[in-house]
Amino acid sequence: MYFRHIEDESAASPATSPSPPELTRRQFLQLTSLAGSGLTLGILLPGCGSQPGAGSVAGPLTMPFLRIAPDNTVTVISKHLEAGQGVWTGLPAIVAEELDASWAQMRVESAPAEVPTYQNLAFVPLGAHAQLTGGSTAVANSWQQLREAGATARAMLVAAAAARWGVPATDISVSEGVVSHAGTGRKATLGELAGAAAKLPVPANVPLKNPTDFKIVGNEKLPRLDARAKSTGKQQFAIDVMLPEMMTAVVMRPPRFGARASSFDASKAKAVAGVVDVVQIPRGVAVVGRDMWSAKKGREALSVTWDESDAEKRGTTELMKEYRALGRGKEALTVKEVGEADAALAHAVKRVEGEFEFPYLAHATMEPLTAVCRLSPDKCEIWAGCQFQTGDQAAAAAAVGLKPEQVTINTLAAGGTFGRRATPDSDYISEVASIAKATGGKYPVRLIWTREDDITGGRYRPLNYHRITAGLGKDGKVAYRQRIVGQSILIGTPFESVLVKNGIDPTATGGSAAEQYDLDHARVSWTPPKVGVPVLWWRSVEHTHMAYSKEVM
Repeated sequence: MYFRHIEDESAASPATSPSPPELTRRQFLQLTSLAGSGLTLGILLPGCGSQPGAGSVAGPLTMPFLRIAPDNTVTVISKHLEAGQGVWTGLPAIVAEELDASWAQMRVESAPAEVPTYQNLAFVPLGAHAQLTGGSTAVANSWQQLREAGATARAMLVAAAAARWGVPATDISVSEGVVSHAGTGRKATLGELAGAAAKLPVPANVPLKNPTDFKIVGNEKLPRLDARAKSTGKQQFAIDVMLPEMMTAVVMRPPRFGARASSFDASKAKAVAGVVDVVQIPRGVAVVGRDMWSAKKGREALSVTWDESDAEKRGTTELMKEYRALGRGKEALTVKEVGEADAALAHAVKRVEGEFEFPYLAHATMEPLTAVCRLSPDKCEIWAGCQFQTGDQAAAAAAVGLKPEQVTINTLAAGGTFGRRATPDSDYISEVASIAKATGGKYPVRLIWTREDDITGGRYRPLNYHRITAGLGKDGKVAYRQRIVGQSILIGTPFESVLVKNGIDPTATGGSAAEQYDLDHARVSWTPPKVGVPVLWWRSVEHTHMAYSKEVM
């Protein structure tokens, strides 16, 4: 089956070499011409065809972030997931601007999982070398990278035209994807020059456009590149992947978080027409069928005995009661302190106190979690709307007993995420890989979460309790004290060493009034309770509860 955005990406061989923490423009060009982290001529990306021979003129100009084909299409290689936020338009716009391409010739496809080439540069200063989409960083961290890629490709195309026509490069212009020489009237498309340009050395320090000359970037009327495919139902999502002999799986997960399957009876499930296997995996028991209906009906007939000795048995009502008690008890960790909040509040002429309770919230994306895995003895291939390619690759490798470089990640468009597809443990990717392993790799497996699975499966926005006291002194100075009770999202995950400082999780405590307002007296403290409910960032993370509570006060 033809997948527009992942064609032949299975040929990728992900690199794992480290990258410097920060890239200057010179370092970027050096790396891109030598090591493949920006513009590597002579090294083709998956799906780009073969390297043109020495005597060939027609051929692609291929770089890790863009490909110009003889048919005059310009394909931008997106290292970021398109989940409805528009990066498959925003990132190509950056390249098209510097390249002076026509918007009609722009295309986009997903990059393979490969660090350092496709790492998110916004997280590099924090010590995280990972390919992921999050924190509204896609355009910001790609901005310089893609501008230089587009400008460099443009310079090479102009140089190729100058050599072909025997005219100075400075006399050549590019507009709407057409390279022209006014003096002779000669013209050529980008595609016609791509093969010749690919044989030229990569220039350094190519000048970039003055933003005042931008025509594409910032154009509010620019149509989205994926609009037609999504409007006509042609956009490929994970649930659309069809592979030969592929089976569909659903998982029966524990009724309580932290419980594990101690035994199961699959006899009735296997009696359901279309069910081909029932296997236990670390996260539950999977029912594999020839189609979704068979797998789902088989799961309904499955009997599982659960070991709940380590399970979380408290409900929301009981947990919130404990949170309130913690919010009135001894403070645990001081997040921010300015002046003397307690003393100032004690002498305040006016005091106001508020309590705020925030429930667990599921992400409830339009497209429930779905992933496909094809496993062979020495290779694993994943198709999914991957938001955290580096983590997903590692998780799949661990689940099937391979090395990360033996796992190919095909990133498809996703029907929303809000952070759900960037779990530190890559839960659903690990699940589908575990099912493929448990069934012996006899057939590709497509794992589908139902909407019920999605809502009850955890990884929620944490339950939170805020108790805020604010006061105004005789001197007109404001005093502010905030008690926060809520689970940590980062502690216990690979992100802890990068983002948690002095035991404080910024995804639980960031954005308080003490941080964002010039207060004379303020103290913010945080108590992280021990709760067995799996939690995760949920669009805008800490601000979903912090902004509301502080601004109301």
